[in-house]
Amino acid sequence: MEEGFNYVNIFETKGIEYLMTIAFFAILIPFWLYLKKPMAIKEKFKQVIGILSEKILKIPLGLFYSKNHTWMQLEKSGNAKVGLDDLVMHITGEVNLSNIKQPGEKVSPGDVIAQIEQDGKQLNISSPISGEVQSVNTSINENPGIMNEDPYGKGWILKIKPEKWIAETNSCLVAEDAEEWLKKELTRFKDFVATSVDKISPEPSITILQEGGELSDNPLSRLPKEIWNDFQSEFL
Repeated sequence: MEEGFNYVNIFETKGIEYLMTIAFFAILIPFWLYLKKPMAIKEKFKQVIGILSEKILKIPLGLFYSKNHTWMQLEKSGNAKVGLDDLVMHITGEVNLSNIKQPGEKVSPGDVIAQIEQDGKQLNISSPISGEVQSVNTSINENPGIMNEDPYGKGWILKIKPEKWIAETNSCLVAEDAEEWLKKELTRFKDFVATSVDKISPEPSITILQEGGELSDNPLSRLPKEIWNDFQSEFL
């Protein structure tokens, strides 16, 4: 018996359904990729500039936190390390330190012990305690970024020999209280930004506020000197 080919009319079988399914996905997949591409770019952009949220804040529970956003740690030597908390460093971004009090100088609470600078904008850092400056962290001048990378470790600013440690740390926050306070301060800062951007051109709000009203990391670095001055008076 001679073998031959059998002709099948796909329009009378399920074949047409298969072809239609293939054609549907051939159209759908490129369209889906087209829609997804802007979303992927947006997500990548958000990763690059970062989001300022509670999740990225470092808040060690064994330190004393002053409401001027400095922290203190009493060493075995009796000297107290002083630095800026992680929230301020995330708000400002990388800064340079200047006009630092030198060893032998006496300070009182509220005295300016240093200034942080960024592109001509400045903030004063006030001492949380009284005493005599013992040493200065000179490595900050060589690598200012360590204040952002390790604010509670290598990023300390100076050491003070305290005169009234117990009395002057009574108003400081520690452990879980400090953690809750810093989270509330972040919320307060978001409210501060929302009010402050009205004072300047609306354009900066595009760069510091992301979708859903989230703040991008280092928002002060994108804002003018007038906002830094307001931040000084309201937060530091």
